[in-house]
Amino acid sequence: MSNSHNPPGGSVAVDTAVDPPDTPVLVFEDREYTLAEVDALAGGIAAALAASGVGPGDRVALMSSNRPEFVVAVRGIWRLGAAVVLISPAWKRDEVAHALAVSRPAYAVGDSPVLGDLTPMLHLDDPIAPADGTYPAPDPDSDAVLVFSSGTTGMPKAVRHTFASFAAAVDHWTAALDLTGADRMQIVTPPSHILGLLNIATALDCGAWIRLHRRFDLDAMLHHIEADRITVEMAVAPIALAIASHPDLESYDLSSLRYIMWGATPVTPSVAERVTQRTGVGWMPAYGASELPVIACNPIDGARLDSVGKPVPGVDVRIASLDTGEPVATGEVGEIQTRSASLMVGYLPDEATADAFVDGWYRTGDVGYLDADGWLRITDRLKEMIKVKGFQVAPAEVEAVLHGHPDVVDCAVFGEPDAVSGEAIVAAVQTSNPIAEESLTEYVGERLATYKRLSRIVFVPDIPRLPSGKVLRRELKERHGRTSDQ
Repeated sequence: MSNSHNPPGGSVAVDTAVDPPDTPVLVFEDREYTLAEVDALAGGIAAALAASGVGPGDRVALMSSNRPEFVVAVRGIWRLGAAVVLISPAWKRDEVAHALAVSRPAYAVGDSPVLGDLTPMLHLDDPIAPADGTYPAPDPDSDAVLVFSSGTTGMPKAVRHTFASFAAAVDHWTAALDLTGADRMQIVTPPSHILGLLNIATALDCGAWIRLHRRFDLDAMLHHIEADRITVEMAVAPIALAIASHPDLESYDLSSLRYIMWGATPVTPSVAERVTQRTGVGWMPAYGASELPVIACNPIDGARLDSVGKPVPGVDVRIASLDTGEPVATGEVGEIQTRSASLMVGYLPDEATADAFVDGWYRTGDVGYLDADGWLRITDRLKEMIKVKGFQVAPAEVEAVLHGHPDVVDCAVFGEPDAVSGEAIVAAVQTSNPIAEESLTEYVGERLATYKRLSRIVFVPDIPRLPSGKVLRRELKERHGRTSDQ
């Protein structure tokens, strides 16, 4: 396990008895890289950036597709003691311009013409000459990573992690996953997301083997679990749904998996159970945020689907009243608040930071409770709660019921103004077969309290989600919501 005082991506100790120096640690399509080769290329990136004037404390924007050069660039930027500003390759020009205006990087690296049009950029398609340059160890308290929050309620904010805080997150993730140099993982989601970066940094730190995919392809993912003997798989909601509905899932040998980690969104038990029934592989729910990458995790043995687990060692969790902000008793629902050495130091723009903390505790904006045994349960997002006749309704609860219907492929629930109830509950539903709206409304009504009954249903071809799996409820409201005047 790494020492939390060592910078992520710096000098990585590898158990050579398990993973000799000439053993590949990073694979992409038919290309293989040893750790020494990755670090030599990272030295080349560092030298090129240093020649352009980049030094300790500077910020470097990185907008890259899924490719090994992404990993090389991150480690090269860190070698200089500079901070990497992660920009999603899916973003359009205005979004990238906003990210640059917020983070004000000194330089950029990537393969995106959008980024290259907006700021000077070292292109990842250009050859990288390996180099052995040595540089001073980064200041642990200087910024290492700026990753943009999901932005479901407004323009994205940059989350600032120091070398020390991100190294602490790597330690927490290593322990939570029980990860060693014998493990094998694959990255199928964008590494520009905090989970993707954390997986890469953690795997390389402990000497695990990684396959990086150019893009998500379900059959390719399942094939490589079998062919590469993957031991730890990661899934967000769309991937879990895709696995559960794959018509030939049983044809793949997934027996090498120790577990599948479900993160970014609450577990849908019916989906998870369907996968386990068909494959024999169990799930390990975990919970984190861009601001605090590892908050809670289920144990490897004895994982359960009704909880994101217990707070990991080194992370404190408390529940605060939604009305008063004061800590509540065990079992009572409130806002989940956290503190840890792995917590971000703040946002950019700076003025967004003050509202994120109270008395040194980070306000996650998630609603949930801790039970008597310390298990943490999330009921919903604070800002996404729907208030019906004075009752707060969690969209996730209604969505879990809808997901249990055999003809529902995906769904999302949101509120809209209602003159009588305050807010009405609306469900956007993607189906595999036609369903009468009345039938689906009754299906929910039979399973939930009257005040959680659906007001109306809109049938949609797909549910808009971020790469992390989070539903873009604001987009759904804009498309399908009604105002109080309608």
